[in-house]
Amino acid sequence: MSARPVCVLVGAPGSGKTTVGQALAAALGVEFRDTDLDIEQLAGKPIPEIFIDEGEAHFRTLERAAVAAALASCGGVLALGGGAILAEENRAALIGHTVVHLSVELPDAVKRVGLGAGRPLLAINPRATLKHLMEQRRPLYAEVATATVVTDGRTPEEIATEIAALLKP
Repeated sequence: MSARPVCVLVGAPGSGKTTVGQALAAALGVEFRDTDLDIEQLAGKPIPEIFIDEGEAHFRTLERAAVAAALASCGGVLALGGGAILAEENRAALIGHTVVHLSVELPDAVKRVGLGAGRPLLAINPRATLKHLMEQRRPLYAEVATATVVTDGRTPEEIATEIAALLKP
């Protein structure tokens, strides 16, 4: 089956990609897909275990394959993992798609991710690591985004409503 995502969500950990994506998909009456969940299903284990057992490089290889497959087959709202934009081939694959960057500042991101449970890159000193990841990735999110939506201090439903309005022709 060949389809095109209605919208691809990118952003830092804690920006709300999964939660907002589910709300947006429900509002639009389309499927929701998350490449992190695709990777876990393919690998048969949670992402933290992939990082521990095979390392980040192996995870990124699985992630590139998951992004390519999802871009070719998802007809709804697609959320990419926070680091998916690190791969040049993923950024290139996003050209021509409607990509919404869910922007979040550090205080809100920290509140949302908690102490990094289930997020291998945030296992040690989550606040400092998250700050570094956000600074490193922000220009890449901006590079691929066709729109940026600020998520700080807003409910997932408010954010989904704003994105739905952006998607109307």
